[in-house]
Amino acid sequence: MSTEHPGEQGLRVLLAKPRGYCAGVDRAVVAVEKALETYGAPVYVRKEIVHNRHVVNTLAERGAVFVEETDQVPEGATVVFSAHGVSPAVHAEAAARELRTVDATCPLVTKVHQEAKRFARDDYDILLIGHEGHEEVEGTAGEAPEHVQLVDGPSAVAGVTVRDPEKVIWLSQTTLSVDETLETVRALRERFPSLADPPSDDICYATQNRQVAVKQMAPECDLVLVVGSRNSSNSVRLVEVALQAGADDAHLVDHAGEIDEAWLAGVRTVGVTSGASVPEILVGDVLHWLADRGWAEVEEITTANEKLTFSLPRELKRDMAPQSVR
Repeated sequence: MSTEHPGEQGLRVLLAKPRGYCAGVDRAVVAVEKALETYGAPVYVRKEIVHNRHVVNTLAERGAVFVEETDQVPEGATVVFSAHGVSPAVHAEAAARELRTVDATCPLVTKVHQEAKRFARDDYDILLIGHEGHEEVEGTAGEAPEHVQLVDGPSAVAGVTVRDPEKVIWLSQTTLSVDETLETVRALRERFPSLADPPSDDICYATQNRQVAVKQMAPECDLVLVVGSRNSSNSVRLVEVALQAGADDAHLVDHAGEIDEAWLAGVRTVGVTSGASVPEILVGDVLHWLADRGWAEVEEITTANEKLTFSLPRELKRDMAPQSVR
């Protein structure tokens, strides 16, 4: 690829659709906003409600107080659990401290929790494919710690041990790369041919849809910009997917101010997408930044139309003013 900066002729942006907020993130963010309206500030939030700095900072300005653990929440106060879910131990601690809780766990994460409980009851060894230290993995594993074993990618498969190779099932974090997860499953099945699959797909629809959209546009892109925070698993995966699918270069940026103009040298086609916890305003800022530098032509690449919505946590709906309930 040449290093000279091309003229405006032939410069274009491919904009992935779907991108940005998923139903679970939208529900969690609105849950914090409605909790602030209903109970008044401060409302405490355990961990980041979703993995996006802009969202967290905006909610903090409105009176949300983000803490690492429930023991940092004053007794009797209101705490919201993040979209990534929590273990039973966290629920128990909140109850012991008489906290008012709003559980904003994504329903698709809750589904994986229920699967973990079900297969633990049936005494399976559960191989949980996911990233060590991620809140979602900690919450799911906490449902049945004596049955769950974390498998952090294909390289971890060799270290897995099970009690009965005939009674093993895999589950996964909802925000992984589909391709890498299947690679891990193939490696696990080589070791444990009787490995059972989850009753339904654990990787969520939004993660899969965003990866499919990026795969479609990446082969045409000299550069792909993924808007998302570095602690956002699904956003980091989009960068990996773009490169694997044929993009010449790809970068993760929290906002337009993080784009390095040097990345544009020799670039004609820029792909833009965003992770599932990213508000559209940040994507708009990136498009404006690119337009100011000659990339004004935008073509949307649509691979799916998402219509799924989740209702707010029932404990919050119960306390909200009738006109605010959705």
